[in-house]
Amino acid sequence: MTGRERVKATLTHTQPDRAPRDLWALPYVSLFRGAELEAVLKAYPSDIARPELSPGSGDTDLQRLAVCGRYTDEWGSVWEVGEPGIIGEVKRPAVAEWSDLATFQPPWDLVRKRDLTNANHECDKSDSFMMSSVSARPFERLQFLRGTENVFMDLAYGTPEIFKLIEMIHAFYREDVTQWAHSNVDAVFLMDDWGTNQSLLINPETWRSIFKPLYRDYCDIIHAAGKSVFFHSDGNIESIYGDLIEVGIDAINSQLFCMDIESLSERYKGQITFWGEIDRQYALPFGSPDDVRAAVQRVRSAFDDGSGGVIAQCEWGKDNSQENIETVFKAWLD
Repeated sequence: MTGRERVKATLTHTQPDRAPRDLWALPYVSLFRGAELEAVLKAYPSDIARPELSPGSGDTDLQRLAVCGRYTDEWGSVWEVGEPGIIGEVKRPAVAEWSDLATFQPPWDLVRKRDLTNANHECDKSDSFMMSSVSARPFERLQFLRGTENVFMDLAYGTPEIFKLIEMIHAFYREDVTQWAHSNVDAVFLMDDWGTNQSLLINPETWRSIFKPLYRDYCDIIHAAGKSVFFHSDGNIESIYGDLIEVGIDAINSQLFCMDIESLSERYKGQITFWGEIDRQYALPFGSPDDVRAAVQRVRSAFDDGSGGVIAQCEWGKDNSQENIETVFKAWLD
């Protein structure tokens, strides 16, 4: 099977020849451990790939993180990188005061002047399952624009301006999603980090009333174009797992080891593809290869019966050894 065939068989639960592989190398690894990354990908090629809008276009974003310092993103928020290779944090939100909203506009040129010619060409010539760049991330963008503490207060008090800002963000992401959905990718990638280690960051009912309709909207656009929806969220999101399936997410990347893996399997196996992951809080950075094998085995025991519905995804962070990352993919082949 090609990577594209393998992932599609996994999504439709029609017996892929093995679980598809997907390695996420965080910026530190790409910037400073390139030889190790190249060696792992040579030994265990990923079945999922992401096209570039133009040759080398991804290098600019990566170089922002190569050194400590501040930069302004395309939405007008100022970020600070405190350690080379590590994604920084917003220090000056673009809409820190509601008076800023009067002149704020999303960066429409990013989508309205986007040229997908190169991305489409890469999709056409590849045998990998091709996924868009990260598209809609409304909750995270809201925090980047307003500041996390402000967002929680605004949602709690029902501040009218927060809903106007959400509408602006959603309008932008509808256009972004629509463009990717009509490109030659196989799937559109959405993301928002919704969980702490124990629970959702906001009341699940608040999530359902405000944010669930946004995701349903994106999924409807993507499915109407015949593409799949892949979604990532960190933290414990058990309370909305069923909702994500209901709105049409096809594959979820989540921190399984923050949740009850066996319970997720009992409730949702066969309804969704579990797009990883392997424990990156303990096993990958601090565990032995035996610990990593045990973590993979737990995921496989819960989800991998050979019919599909699970992707061998692994995130490679700064403190993970090459040996542990290789052990993940070896264990998936056992």
